Amino acid sequence: MSAPRKNFMGYRSLRECVADLERTRQLVRIDEEVDPYLEAAEIQRRVYQARGPAILYKRVKGCKFPLVSNLFGTIERTRFLFRDMLEAVRHLVELKIDPANFWKNPWRYRDVPRALWFLRPKFVSSGPVLECHTRITELPQVTAWPKDGGPFITLPQVYTEDADRPGWQHSNLGMYRVQMAGNQYQTDRQVGLHYQIHRGIGVHHAAALRRGVPFRVSVFVGGPPAMTLSAVMPLPEGMPELTFAGALGGRRVRLISPPVGQDSDPVPRSGQERNPILRGHPPRSPIAADADFCITGVVDPELQLPEGPFGDHLGYYSLQHPFPVLNVEKVYHRKDAIWPFTVVGRPPQEDTSFGQIIHELTGPIIPTVVHGVHAVHAVDAAGVHPLLLAVGSERYVPYATRRRPQELLTSANALLGQGQLSLAKYLFIVAKEDNPSLNIHDIPAFFRHLLERVDWRQDLHFQTSTTIDTLDYSGSGFNEGSKLVVAAVGPKRRELPTKLNGDLALPDGFSKPQLCMPGVLALEAPPYRMPERGRDEQEAERFCRTVQASSINAFPLVVLVDDSDFAARSLSNFLWVTFTRSNPAADTYGIGARVEQKHWGCDGPFVIDARIKPQHAPPLVEDPQVARRVDALAARGKPLHGIL
Repeated sequence: MSAPRKNFMGYRSLRECVADLERTRQLVRIDEEVDPYLEAAEIQRRVYQARGPAILYKRVKGCKFPLVSNLFGTIERTRFLFRDMLEAVRHLVELKIDPANFWKNPWRYRDVPRALWFLRPKFVSSGPVLECHTRITELPQVTAWPKDGGPFITLPQVYTEDADRPGWQHSNLGMYRVQMAGNQYQTDRQVGLHYQIHRGIGVHHAAALRRGVPFRVSVFVGGPPAMTLSAVMPLPEGMPELTFAGALGGRRVRLISPPVGQDSDPVPRSGQERNPILRGHPPRSPIAADADFCITGVVDPELQLPEGPFGDHLGYYSLQHPFPVLNVEKVYHRKDAIWPFTVVGRPPQEDTSFGQIIHELTGPIIPTVVHGVHAVHAVDAAGVHPLLLAVGSERYVPYATRRRPQELLTSANALLGQGQLSLAKYLFIVAKEDNPSLNIHDIPAFFRHLLERVDWRQDLHFQTSTTIDTLDYSGSGFNEGSKLVVAAVGPKRRELPTKLNGDLALPDGFSKPQLCMPGVLALEAPPYRMPERGRDEQEAERFCRTVQASSINAFPLVVLVDDSDFAARSLSNFLWVTFTRSNPAADTYGIGARVEQKHWGCDGPFVIDARIKPQHAPPLVEDPQVARRVDALAARGKPLHGIL
């Protein structure tokens, strides 16, 4: 790799970024025609898994725009893209935590004034993004998975403003998926927006509906990579992502307003009059001057249409559900536009780098938001939201002779009230005092620490009949499920078995025991069938009732699965199967279970039923025919030779 340029000041455009990656041998071109339907996505998945370079697709079937993917494919390349400003942004975070740090070492923070200058966007009268117009159907129709409902924009920057407080100062720039075609969308006139009401865009949508004003949305694609990363930053509500994009990109974000006279009324639904809210020229909103593409429009205040399915980050399809519809007004693009895309699927994928860089930049803030919490880790391999690990303090009643979780539970409840952390389904939290050197990112060590100390009689704390991630189908319905906090504190109470003994006495139908990690046993169970209410015993209940008092009791955690060889083959498989296929309140059991004062616990092993259930969404599976076409691109003399 060539040395980076001296005095690098951030990219002004996506094309400048692509050229820099190619110059430093971090990007390869594919000059052969590539199909945006499944083939481009298969290339991206394979190159990412190989830790390969960014890919520029010069010839896209049925489309005049080139594609680029895997820009953020490794954490090293992600750091490279923002190399000039990462340290300054870290220093900004340090001063946010404690402004007094500046006076302790002013020289350390000498780069902060420049970063502060970049926070405020710069308004300009025009920009490259307005050079050309096109239609939705002329954009790259990238489809990633065989059962997807249509082509999606997978790296959008969705810009909205607050109707209660208009202006960029209270804007939101978020990455909410955008379906460009399929289902019941009117061709070139409507696109689907998938977002939850608690997100920033949802808050803005609710404000517009309450005030009876048009809810304008602009979807930017491409532009400086700092805009893409900023769209996924978990910033506090009310803090505009545009400011972060300026600081991280080393340049003030350039914003323009649509030219006077270019706005038009949103197109009404077929056979219907225009909604009165949408008559006339809606208020104009800013457009990112240096984006490669921009779709502008107004969300229909009355209409929701089925959106999806879509291959999502839990490793399954998110199914078809009604979501808001954007009536498209204009589609702008710059003359030299490049369409960036990624693939969403079972982790790890390219968005894993987003999580890593976000943690590097914002991780130190966590203790200032939730006092007593030292570190958190949303486990990527488990689908991010299903499993959250945390290290906190246990300082309540320090003179007590018998330690039990107290402050940890206070911290756990606070964590479950924080932004995206509120989507956690399982939260495992331990005390820093028990092992100050415990690394929260060493997952086997964390599990070992917790399982050595957990008391299943008292350390399980459920939230039942609550909301869970929209994309998680392990619950009782759409957005419906439960949460479980496991808090462990104190000295070791058991030694964890590190191998299987031959005397495991298993009930009929349970077989193939496999050791996933010390203290964790996976067993194959009969295929799941829905029990009849009040008349039929669940297989997991039968297991807990009939298992013999044998060495199985030495394993504090038992997981019932469909394929124990697969579940135990890797840590990633164990995490994915266990925490994406179980709903805590419905799918957890215990040997020697009992209830005291409405608190559920068990004397023996804790059992998680992680079999596939009828309500689960189907897992993501590649098209084998497309995979063979990609294999051909890795042959000698082909562009991916030596990469795949």
